[in-house]
Amino acid sequence: MDQQHARPSFWKTPFGIVATLVAVAASIYLYLVHKDHVLALLPYAFLAACPVMHMFMHRGHGHGGHSHGGSRKGDGPRRS
Repeated sequence: MDQQHARPSFWKTPFGIVATLVAVAASIYLYLVHKDHVLALLPYAFLAACPVMHMFMHRGHGHGGHSHGGSRKGDGPRRS
């Protein structure tokens, strides 16, 4: 596909720009009106971010059917 017919990024479409502006406006409104509630929930948001990041960031590691011992066949754990 050449550059002239490539689809633009979502963020550069009119809908993407409007969606971003609405999200920013809603965030500012929530912060200004409910600042005490937002600040009270901030520690819990950090705690909730840990398992969410763990779920989404381990998606591309290829965790299927390989050993964790090493790259060569003889590098695995030794059993006595």
